[in-house]
Amino acid sequence: MNYKFWQRKKDAPKKKKTKTREWVDAIVFAVVAATIIRVFFIEAYTIPSGSMERSLLIGDFLFVSKVNYGARIPMTPVAFPFAHHTMPLTTSTKAYWDGVQWKYHRLPGLSKIKRNDVVVFNFPEGDTVAVENQAESYYALERSMGRQQVRSTFTIIDRPVDKRENFIKRCIGIPGDVISMSNGVANVNGKNEPLKNTGMMPYRIEFKTMDFNYSVLDEFKLNLGGTPAVADKTYIVDASPEIADKLKTFDFVKSVTLSPDPAGAVPGGVFPNDPNRVWNRDNFGPIKIPSKGWTVKIDSNTMPLYYRAIRTYEGNKVEQKAGIWYINDKVAITYTFKMDYYWMMGDNRHNSADSRYWGFVPEDHIVGKALFVWMSWDSTASFLHKIRWSRLFMGIH
Repeated sequence: MNYKFWQRKKDAPKKKKTKTREWVDAIVFAVVAATIIRVFFIEAYTIPSGSMERSLLIGDFLFVSKVNYGARIPMTPVAFPFAHHTMPLTTSTKAYWDGVQWKYHRLPGLSKIKRNDVVVFNFPEGDTVAVENQAESYYALERSMGRQQVRSTFTIIDRPVDKRENFIKRCIGIPGDVISMSNGVANVNGKNEPLKNTGMMPYRIEFKTMDFNYSVLDEFKLNLGGTPAVADKTYIVDASPEIADKLKTFDFVKSVTLSPDPAGAVPGGVFPNDPNRVWNRDNFGPIKIPSKGWTVKIDSNTMPLYYRAIRTYEGNKVEQKAGIWYINDKVAITYTFKMDYYWMMGDNRHNSADSRYWGFVPEDHIVGKALFVWMSWDSTASFLHKIRWSRLFMGIH
């Protein structure tokens, strides 16, 4: 009698997989492998807007490293493969299940975020509001109406942090830095940091005459025909410092001067939208960027700057009663931050929604570091010139 009948005979023939089973196994393996690479190593992104011109152009396809800063463990682990927040070919069907949410954790990285790194992150304003079928900024409405009024009036679409829109900007300030801006020039820890070899700001160009061959300006992509004149022979155009210097060399150009918003002008909804701070996109600060372990004094001067970080990003209950601030129902005169924060700005400074409008970017929103452009597609060019060959495999700096 065979007492080891449960053991498989060594010479028993192996059952051959069907073609269908082989295909299923191959597809499952490919999906799992690609998901691991996408989540923990590298991921492809595309540039949809001009906020980073001229560093990155609309139609650039780039690879973003998750390894450099350390891969973020998914906070929403149950999701459809290769989709971000909505299912393919849909605009509203969720591609994830938020019934399971994990706390923020990040694997060790190769380096910390440095100033001037080009960084991909989840949109820090986070929530959106359905207003007449338009996606409006939740934070902007909250500032004007109050949180409870917004939530009782509008339909709220709350996405988990890792399922919010992906943004790409340049890191101007790291935790602990003091940042400000004067006449369009950023200042970090007392040192001016002007845009170098990239970036766009408004310049006032005054021509001696308009009787010249406009094609000489084609390389600079200055569309004077579509640019309103501010005075006779004078235009305001977006240009980089390098373009401005070249324009000055033409004999038909009288002057080229930087033309930022003047200090004290109407703020226009910039962070923190405080009536006691008349700031605008070209003149603001100084602001100290919170760092993990830094303790800030709580008063009427600091709370407009740090209120959202303390309440929304760090999950505290924050109230003011009779002029006294309470955090988690306790009188608060100081607060110690639990996370590092960053200040992000677009290189195309006057056409960029960035930290000047919504403030700090917390560390748990950081996705990764932009490495290089692997493809660049110009949808406005002719068929033979749609691929920008000079940008292929270009490093991002």
